[in-house]
Amino acid sequence: MIQALRGMKDILPPLSHKYLTFIQKASHIAQNYTFEYIEPPLLEETKLFKRSVGESSDIVGKEMYQFIDKGGNDVCLRPEGTAGVVRSFIEHKLDRKGGVHRFYYYGAMFRYERPQKGRLRQFHQFGVESFGEASVYEDAAIIMLAKEILDHFNISYTLAINSIGCPACLPDYKKRLVAFLEQKEDICDDCKRRRSTNPIRVLDCKNQKCQRIYSEAPKLLDHLCEACQRDFNKLQEILKSEGVEFVIDENLVRGLDYYTKTAFEFISTQLGAQNAIAGGGRYDNLVEFLGGRPTPAVGFAIGIERILDLIEIDFKREGFYLGTMIEEAIPTAFHLALQKRKSAKLFMEYKQKSLKAHLKAADKHNSRYACIIGEDEFQKGTLWVKDLEEKREFHISQKEFLEL
Repeated sequence: MIQALRGMKDILPPLSHKYLTFIQKASHIAQNYTFEYIEPPLLEETKLFKRSVGESSDIVGKEMYQFIDKGGNDVCLRPEGTAGVVRSFIEHKLDRKGGVHRFYYYGAMFRYERPQKGRLRQFHQFGVESFGEASVYEDAAIIMLAKEILDHFNISYTLAINSIGCPACLPDYKKRLVAFLEQKEDICDDCKRRRSTNPIRVLDCKNQKCQRIYSEAPKLLDHLCEACQRDFNKLQEILKSEGVEFVIDENLVRGLDYYTKTAFEFISTQLGAQNAIAGGGRYDNLVEFLGGRPTPAVGFAIGIERILDLIEIDFKREGFYLGTMIEEAIPTAFHLALQKRKSAKLFMEYKQKSLKAHLKAADKHNSRYACIIGEDEFQKGTLWVKDLEEKREFHISQKEFLEL
């Protein structure tokens, strides 16, 4: 028997109901914030991610599904969403139009890593990206958008924020951090590698021994330039004025190299080790770095599988179940089913069954109405209906059925 690859799972009912419910609600909220849908391809040139995500990141260094295709192109399945949206933004010359462009997307991402709870090799994200707005109010709006989605599904979390600085202040901080790291030889091998590639990534190390060492390291927030400090202070002020609780995490640098200034994560206490359910920040230099015109940008992504583990949805009865107790009525029922499906959800049973069997099947399909054509109903052109939610029974004509 052929099975799904390790770390790649089917999304079947009832989990698929949760998935669609989440996508529909998250999309609706994003649209209320004037974000529009975009769908970049799953497959991109490998150099897009090497240049954007960064050679020093674990994604590029260890996790990409990378291969040479039949045309000799070095390609990979997308490991994250932002780079593809930025590539599309530049390729379609939106960077030259000016103004603000806001997009949301959802779909599969791929990373070759050890599968565990909350972490798969094929996983799904919902994300938003905003281009052309430099105001820190946009950072706050992006955070509030993510918060609104999580709040709708009653997910508990802690919001952590930080500032990673900008090209004006980050180089000096990196020098101070490298000087500190060069005196520490008992850090892990990954941190030794990052020390010479992108040193601030060491702050994101999950090794407890490393974290104890970094508690004495120079603090990023102590070395922000005036502009970064002003924006970070303003972000805190906005969040407090809106009643949003947050903590400042000085080691929060995110796992990707393109972030500048604002960085944030929503962290759940219900998921074990893989506890970040959403995260993002500002990446003002990425559009220019990938060949576009300088464009401020900010966004976030939500890990959908991690969200689904936390969502409890009460699926109400909906739609119609249509069945017959005599074979002669099946063509009539089939015609009625086709008409009714133009306005409502309907399941039809193609075999004649007893009333008890039909009611049992209607309950299994979670239908609101069980509609049955027996011999008397067939002769009179009517249907027997039971409202399975309100527990009432009645007869209606075929015309009334189509209007119900």
